[in-house]
Amino acid sequence: MALGSSIYASIFVGLMGVVIGLTPVIAQHFGGKRDVDVGRTYTQGAWLVAWLSLVGWLAMGFPDAWLVMSHVDDHVASLVGSYLHALMFALPAALMFRTVYALNVAVSRPKVTMAINLIGLAFKVPLNYVLIYGEFGLPALGAPGCGYATAIVMWLSCAIALVALSRDPFYRRFAIRFAWPRWPLQKELLRIGVPTGLSYIVEVTSFTFMTLLVAGLGTQATGGHQIVANLAALCYMLPLSLAVATSAIVGQAIGADDAIGARRASRAGLRIAIGVAACVSLGIWLARDLIVSIYTNDVDVARVAVSLIAFVSVFHVFDATQGMSSFILRAYKHAVAPMLVYTIALWGFGLVGGWWIAFHAVFGEPLGVYGLWTASTFALAIAALVLLAWMVRVSRLPLVPARSSRAA
Repeated sequence: MALGSSIYASIFVGLMGVVIGLTPVIAQHFGGKRDVDVGRTYTQGAWLVAWLSLVGWLAMGFPDAWLVMSHVDDHVASLVGSYLHALMFALPAALMFRTVYALNVAVSRPKVTMAINLIGLAFKVPLNYVLIYGEFGLPALGAPGCGYATAIVMWLSCAIALVALSRDPFYRRFAIRFAWPRWPLQKELLRIGVPTGLSYIVEVTSFTFMTLLVAGLGTQATGGHQIVANLAALCYMLPLSLAVATSAIVGQAIGADDAIGARRASRAGLRIAIGVAACVSLGIWLARDLIVSIYTNDVDVARVAVSLIAFVSVFHVFDATQGMSSFILRAYKHAVAPMLVYTIALWGFGLVGGWWIAFHAVFGEPLGVYGLWTASTFALAIAALVLLAWMVRVSRLPLVPARSSRAA
């Protein structure tokens, strides 16, 4: 499950990043009161999902290519493959739901997707139990059962979202209706979405490859790492949510040609994100023993996890800073710079540097899992500082007027 989830996350999050490229485009149209352009852009985003689903199926259809570094046995590899094949059914619906998410974020209607996600969660928990362990005469599917449960919930969530778009009077102003692909608009979405998706891929695969490398260090290191990686991802949801909201407000201000309002929103988002991250970091450090006890009662795994939480406490503040900075940059339609920074910092310093000090006697003895986390934290600090400086520079440049989709 840990390996399969990491691989799926790498693929899905990368493709999702391309879809999220809709948000700054729609937000600028919405801020500029170009409602029909909002609907046109959303429809083109739906076509974009069709192409991306094909890419995702190809990536998930060959799991062995992802397991080269983990050296797992054939039985585990078979389970990972079955889990990924089950999740292939979920991918198109999950990506289509992200178009609805991008639209609602851009037009300041986040409660819609929140409600749908809560409904999905209410179905996901019992479906997981029934399909994993086998109930009501159904076979026990194990890990693949979790994948099928995800697929069912994703299609249900997607159906509810599309019904909401067609029935809620709020969306009528956007005139959302069927249209064939328009390649100039597809090109605009890809120009923002592809570097955004690649940025997401670099972020997620830096963790995925860490997990695959740690898998060779034994079950204790793997278990401890997985607990802390899960905790870091959970903590990141707070600054991520703030970054998404801030980028929508900044994008709307840019669309309204309000440069001062965009800068004010950017500064406010940064202050809140860094302040909240500092409080969260302090909290998880003080409650580290309690937190780890919730995850596991294995003493050896817990010992590794508790020692790694020190890294997360520092890591999280930099994670919040880089996340907010990168989202604000994308609101200005600057998506290439974050991609380049992530590639050099997270893959170069974080992954390659972490592998070197984890498995080679650079500082006396190989540092193992602690070397990977040391390098990752250092790399994230570099990314945060560079992206923050770049964001400040971009926010001071003259605004470029958004182009109507009619011109495309």
